[in-house]
Amino acid sequence: MSETLRTTIIQSDLFWEDQENNLNMFSRKMETIKERTDLIVLPEMFSTGFTMNVEHLAEEEPGATLSWMQKEAAKHEAAIMGSCIIKDNGSYYNRLYFVFPNEEYIKYDKRHTFTLADEHKTFASGKEQVYIDYLGWKIFPLICYDLRFPVWSRNTSNYDLLIYVASWPERRISAWDALLKARAIENMCYTIGVNRVGVDGNGHQYTGHSAIYDVLGECISIEKNETEFIETYTLDRSHLESNRRHLQFLNDRDDFNLK
Repeated sequence: MSETLRTTIIQSDLFWEDQENNLNMFSRKMETIKERTDLIVLPEMFSTGFTMNVEHLAEEEPGATLSWMQKEAAKHEAAIMGSCIIKDNGSYYNRLYFVFPNEEYIKYDKRHTFTLADEHKTFASGKEQVYIDYLGWKIFPLICYDLRFPVWSRNTSNYDLLIYVASWPERRISAWDALLKARAIENMCYTIGVNRVGVDGNGHQYTGHSAIYDVLGECISIEKNETEFIETYTLDRSHLESNRRHLQFLNDRDDFNLK
């Protein structure tokens, strides 16, 4: 079990519906990570941008994006996570992959499809919560709109780290900031949100605000809004365990089950 988890977040603009250029770009960006890292987190639909053009862009597993993630994870000896468009048994999914350094992977399908953008008319909704054991850290991966639904992320399994990959637009960025902090406080866990920047092919503006919050809701990352950046931070298990042991807020949770 590792007492720390070195985590790198990459906030980037994306090439609209251009898988090859996006994958090449992220390869170049990861080459600039000079310090040791355990985990690299990319935005939602990082190989295409957030698009409904699934007929032309969807991949079937194992597709080019997953294969690229496996190659890069092995190369950098670090886990990599992000989501892409997948066609599976005739349905389309906004699917997150968590790829281990040994190229094995775990997948999570976005539970809450974004109805305001008609995502629910194109993508099937995921049904299962997925927990990842990595270096002794229990990680709960979620995608963008999932952030608005605290019941889905409720920490009933004592996970250590909650991660959202996102394409969260500028016009509602204050909600992103508030909800990321709230998820960290209410679940007494480290919480990471990685968002993109730039303008997409539909004219939507993204201003980033990627951040890492500790178990008390304090932002421990450097604010670099509206710009591309790559930063690596160390998450400390002692901070998590000592505060949970002292405050014991999770012991007072209400009991109920999701249906």
